[in-house]
Amino acid sequence: MTDAADDEAGPADDAPEATDEVADEGDERPEIPVPPGGLPGTGIIRASLIGTGLFTVVGVLGVLAPDTFGPPFLAISMLEFLLGTVVFFLAFLRAVDRSRTEAIGVGGLFFAAGTAPKPAQRALIGSLVVQTVVAIVVGSLRLYTVMAFGIMAPMWSLGLTGLWVATYGTFPERTPEPTRAALRDADRRAHRAGSPSERRKRTE
Repeated sequence: MTDAADDEAGPADDAPEATDEVADEGDERPEIPVPPGGLPGTGIIRASLIGTGLFTVVGVLGVLAPDTFGPPFLAISMLEFLLGTVVFFLAFLRAVDRSRTEAIGVGGLFFAAGTAPKPAQRALIGSLVVQTVVAIVVGSLRLYTVMAFGIMAPMWSLGLTGLWVATYGTFPERTPEPTRAALRDADRRAHRAGSPSERRKRTE
C-alpha cells in the first residue's frame, strides 16, 4: 500500500517544478540584436543626449545662480517641450502607419520595452530618466521661480524615444482580423448547425 501511494504521489510532486520551468521560459523575451551595419538612428539618440546634457548643466547653474541662468534655463525648457511635442506627434503618426501590419503598444513605442536593441534603449531611456530627475530636483529647490518650468522639458527625450522606436524599432506582426464577410459566414454556419432540421439530419 505504501509503495502504491508513493507511486501515485510522484507525478503530483513533480508537477510544480514543471510549471515553474514553463513560467520561467514564458517570462524571457528575445533580445533585439544590433543590426550588422551598426545601430541606426544615431542622430536621434545623439540629439536626445545633447538636449539632456544641456538641460542638466544649465539647470545646475540655475539652482546656484537663478538670476543669471534662470532665463536661459526657461528658454531651453520651453524649446525642448515644444520641439518634443512636435516630435511626439510625428512618432505617433509613424506608429499609426506601422500599426496596420504590426502590433504596437505604448510601452514598446515610448519606452522602448522589447522593441529596441539594448544600447539604444539604455541611451534613450537613460536620457529620459536623467532629464526627469533633474527637472524634479531643480523645480523642488527653486519652486517659485522660472526653474520650476523645467518639468516640461522631458517631453524632449520622450518624443525622441518614440521617434526612434517608431522608425527603427522591431514589433511583432499583427494577427489578421476576420473580415465582416467571414464573420457573417461563421454566424450562418453556427445558426445552421443549431437549427432543428440540421440536428435531425445528424441524428438520422
